[in-house]
Amino acid sequence: MDQTSLFPKTTRTLLDKKAALASDNIEAWRNFSITIFKAGALDEKTKQLIAIAVGHVTQCPYCIRAHTSQAMRKGASKEEIMEAIWVASEMRAGAAYAHATIAMDEMEKQE
Repeated sequence: MDQTSLFPKTTRTLLDKKAALASDNIEAWRNFSITIFKAGALDEKTKQLIAIAVGHVTQCPYCIRAHTSQAMRKGASKEEIMEAIWVASEMRAGAAYAHATIAMDEMEKQE
């Protein structure tokens, strides 16, 4: 499958059209995003590394691209980014295994 048809290139035109369809919502979301990614108890680089990990778990290609470039701008190394991705991978795999308890519980009921 051609990935460009599944995930279209983000353009200013598409972004502007999306924003115009819900201008109050996009303004609120942009302000929320700006606030969340400001340095606080966590520095900006760490927040971007978290966002990369979450982007991989939620499987959002746009988030992965945006936060990877932001993390690098904030000083993250390629090694730090890959390590964050591996943490996300472990958590995703761990969640799948942990949820096996639900299947086990159901199988026990069928005996």
